Amino acid sequence: MAVTDARAYTVILISTSVDARVSLGPGRIWTDDLTDPRNAREGDTTYGADAWREASEYIERKLHPRGEMQGMGSFVREGEELAALPPFPGDASLLYEDYMPEELQPQARSLRWLLVTDGRGRLRGGYTGAERPDCHILHLTSRAAPPEYLAFLHDCRIPYLVLGQERVDLPLAMRRLRTDLGIECVLSEAGGRLNGALLRAGLVDELHLILRPELIGGSRTPALFDGPDLTPDQWPDPLRLDAATVRAGGYLWLRYSVAAKHGTAHG
Repeated sequence: MAVTDARAYTVILISTSVDARVSLGPGRIWTDDLTDPRNAREGDTTYGADAWREASEYIERKLHPRGEMQGMGSFVREGEELAALPPFPGDASLLYEDYMPEELQPQARSLRWLLVTDGRGRLRGGYTGAERPDCHILHLTSRAAPPEYLAFLHDCRIPYLVLGQERVDLPLAMRRLRTDLGIECVLSEAGGRLNGALLRAGLVDELHLILRPELIGGSRTPALFDGPDLTPDQWPDPLRLDAATVRAGGYLWLRYSVAAKHGTAHG
């Protein structure tokens, strides 16, 4: 693992159909539990869980990620009504500074962080992730988030980093995670939208793809990397196949690393 430009090395682990669909359709998702029978094909008794578990254990053993990145879709459905928060009566400018509760500061460079990109301030349930040993949630947000949301995080003792103006600046986030918290590797198990943003930002270093023996299709079904199209002067990120493993039920675990990048997308 090489850390690029003093930023966290970024690994993506995701399960897709052969045609790169990461859900069954708009609003229809595979369940998070890969052993859940709702994920099954007819006659399949493994549901891809073995391949996913093997990939997860490999990443943990070889790369030791201290950051686990999730998109907002893991917590809040698109169009879901947000919980109302009371207006913040004080000086809102003070809220737009990074926040780390005092009790977490001594552990900040050793905790395993659950990273949630929430530039608009939509995750308002107070979830801390602290039920897992030595783990805590960290919101990655922006100056576009409303002050009442940031005040709510203060009240819940939930740390956050303010990264960017209108949205989360992902390259800045990866640099800050490395320099401020000592996170050398981030594992993204997010959906296509966040993956697409990581791709366009030139931040994908390694891809672990669990390929499901299924075809889904659909013009609006979320895909592996959903994001802006390549511009005429941009080029694809070339991949190097490091390993390919066949698992029960016809599932494949494909392990890629991103080769030397070129084109204006990444300099």
